Amino acid sequence: MSTETAPNADRVSAPPPAGWEEARSRVYAVGLAAALPTVARPLVDTDGSTLAEPLTTRTDLPAFPTSSVDGWAVRGSGPWRVVGRVLAGSTPAPLTEDDTTVEIATGAMVPEGATAVLRVEESKVADGLVSGVPRSTPEWRKPGEEAYADEVLLPAGTPVDPAVIGLAATCGHDTLRVRRAPRAALLVFGDELLTAGPPAAGRVRDALGPSVPAWLRRYGCQVRPSDVVGPVADTLPAHVAALRSALTNADLVCTTGGTMNGPVDHLHPTLEALGADYVVNTVAVRPGFPMLLARLTGPDGRARFVAGLPGNPQSAIVALVSLVAPLLAGLQGRSMPVLPQATLAEAVPGRGDHTHLALVRLDRAAGVASPVRHVGSAMLRGVAGADGFAVIRPGTSGAPGDRVPIVPLPLFPGERAS
Repeated sequence: MSTETAPNADRVSAPPPAGWEEARSRVYAVGLAAALPTVARPLVDTDGSTLAEPLTTRTDLPAFPTSSVDGWAVRGSGPWRVVGRVLAGSTPAPLTEDDTTVEIATGAMVPEGATAVLRVEESKVADGLVSGVPRSTPEWRKPGEEAYADEVLLPAGTPVDPAVIGLAATCGHDTLRVRRAPRAALLVFGDELLTAGPPAAGRVRDALGPSVPAWLRRYGCQVRPSDVVGPVADTLPAHVAALRSALTNADLVCTTGGTMNGPVDHLHPTLEALGADYVVNTVAVRPGFPMLLARLTGPDGRARFVAGLPGNPQSAIVALVSLVAPLLAGLQGRSMPVLPQATLAEAVPGRGDHTHLALVRLDRAAGVASPVRHVGSAMLRGVAGADGFAVIRPGTSGAPGDRVPIVPLPLFPGERAS
């Protein structure tokens, strides 16, 4: 990154405010272009990461004929003479004579020469002979029934979850190539902020320092306690030093406050001083208008990003879902997040030529979104009771019964599900 410490008015030109959908697409594209390096990880260390290459099978699935039930692997029409036993994990000898059988356990390999598997509960054993009528449908899984060797099961860009890990293990993989998790840092700006105790005497409690790292972790980022710095003194040298230091190890640095051009808003001059280029500078969305995303080139030639979140808490969350979420999807090599839809239970006003992101709570079973209360840009009470934001496009308003896109908050599975 540049070592300049003084801003250059001609260095960075700020583009005009971007439309909300345009901003999402733009930041996703730059994130995808800067997708993080791939690494090989043991299966147990891949949860939450992203496949960097397609998941394929190393063998047929199953790799051999496998009994689906406990019973008897038989040859011929019976009754059958018992000649052995097959347990899971062993390789049986072939059945070479008609009217012979081996006892077989669920999951065991069906011996070559078997013509059917008879369920134990549908069999009788008398005088050393097994009798019964096998079902007409096979009671074993054939090789390749689930997948054939080298078949692509999941594409690159698939998020890794416990189901994917289990499938990879079934396929015979010990490791997966995944995208390295994004490393993130947070700089909190504002001399007026308190980091402990109740607000008083003109000072307010910092709500974003404790909460933004948790949101970032839900998007797949690594954020250590030491990566959260602030409040940073309201001076240009302090801002430049803090941002330069944070960019040393982070792929993404989020900042809170200072995104406008007030007397102590030093973010824009700091970005100039460090040689940044704007990807997005302000977005036509309410709340959250003065958000930004900038890009710098690190000493290794790789891109680093700075997301300027507004100081008002709800506006900062809007910036996270609007700019940070699609950026991180790109960095992780994932698809652009597709927004689900829901039906509005109540009217939601528009915001003129701006997109309105309105906090809602979802009834997922009914597919209905209900606006929540306490939704001022400085408030977090509404966010704490919401599942996401209803998207009211520019020049429109939301009427009861309208189907609208929903930007989900990155909640853990099961949280706030109604």
